[in-house]
Amino acid sequence: MPRVSGTKRSILDAALELASLNGITGTTMEDVAVRAGVAKGSVYYNFSSKDKLFEQLLLDGVGSLAETLRSARAGKTGAAALGAMVNAMLEAISENQPLAKLIAAEIFRTDRSWQTPLQLVRREALAELVEVIRQAHPERRDAELVAGTIFGAVLVGGIEWLVFSPDRSLAEVADSVMFSLSGRLTR
Repeated sequence: MPRVSGTKRSILDAALELASLNGITGTTMEDVAVRAGVAKGSVYYNFSSKDKLFEQLLLDGVGSLAETLRSARAGKTGAAALGAMVNAMLEAISENQPLAKLIAAEIFRTDRSWQTPLQLVRREALAELVEVIRQAHPERRDAELVAGTIFGAVLVGGIEWLVFSPDRSLAEVADSVMFSLSGRLTR
């Protein structure tokens, strides 16, 4: 996530921790203030509403994933680029499991006030995957759908790993994701 310091960072961190435990609906601004160790007024000063707080948290998180994918793809094409991006995304998920769970829970919601800005940042993240797909398969007219499928597979696969198979290494999980994307299952 982008660098934010002081009170605002404490509030974002507290909101993320609470949302990963209770969901967004089960998290109040009062809870966030208590967890962050600040007055409730400070929470509202930094974020005018609960929606604005979680919008910022999600936008920062997905934006950070976009930058992770961009950096991983730099100078690579085809399978090497995809493998690097899968590895980088899994590493990001392992470093911030609460954020990954929050993104997975909210990315497909259509009833949230942050859905439109979140979709714009999601498109930015997917653009990195779309470019790799188009380079490797220019004839595919569904590169965006394929990119979304890959993004979802890595996100859910990463959470599956951390929750149910934490003894597996990142390399094993990346290999499993790449195998599932290879088409070898359907042959």
